[in-house]
Amino acid sequence: MNRTLVLGAEIDVISFAGAIELALGMMNERRGAYVVTPNTEIVLKAKNSPALRKAIRGAALSLPDSVGVMIAGRILKAPIEARIPGIDFAAELLSRMAPEGKRVFLLGAKEGVAARAAEALIAAYPGLVIAGTGNGYFDSREEIALVERINAASPDLLLVCLGTPKQELWMHRNAARLRVGLMAGLGGALDVFSGDVPRAPARWRRDGLEWLYRLLREPRRINRAVKLPLIVFAAACSRIKGERKTWQRES
Repeated sequence: MNRTLVLGAEIDVISFAGAIELALGMMNERRGAYVVTPNTEIVLKAKNSPALRKAIRGAALSLPDSVGVMIAGRILKAPIEARIPGIDFAAELLSRMAPEGKRVFLLGAKEGVAARAAEALIAAYPGLVIAGTGNGYFDSREEIALVERINAASPDLLLVCLGTPKQELWMHRNAARLRVGLMAGLGGALDVFSGDVPRAPARWRRDGLEWLYRLLREPRRINRAVKLPLIVFAAACSRIKGERKTWQRES
């Protein structure tokens, strides 16, 4: 599998179906691999953060989540195969896990959100087992106990929804200590799964306008929306400088 660079962030060149099959295989291997889903905000943060770039590099899968990353990839002539929204990726994994009675642990968001997401996921995917839940408000002193609780639950999938860069750094730091099938960093996915935050209609999502839908509903997100022109500008500057590289990923 090839990887390409988008402003210093490594992105896998892979289809949605290919990513699902690889993720299921890694889940069965139970080696604590993790998945990152770089969107516009993550890529821009990684551009100025060596620690975040290292965490992305250490991921078993790095999936292009947003239209901004796709546009930047086209400007840089980076061969990104398809946009793979993290929440769609997770939903497909859960649908494949449910018939086998596999276990998922939900970590992140405010108190109570993960529990509501768990109820919704059980209803949506009969057979899925919720191995445990936890909110995203913990500090370094509580981390060891949290890792032990997750290990005791032995989930096949751990959804880590702590926001960027906390979730990527947390997975990278704890990958060797966690006895899980697979981890995936998914930002605000639990808010969506719980029903607290509605997703854009399918047509908006197909057209890559989910960010605009969220902005229209929540104008306070304007600071995040302006990152789209920023990544386009940064990619244009990077192309002028010739900063682009693609390579065969080491196994």
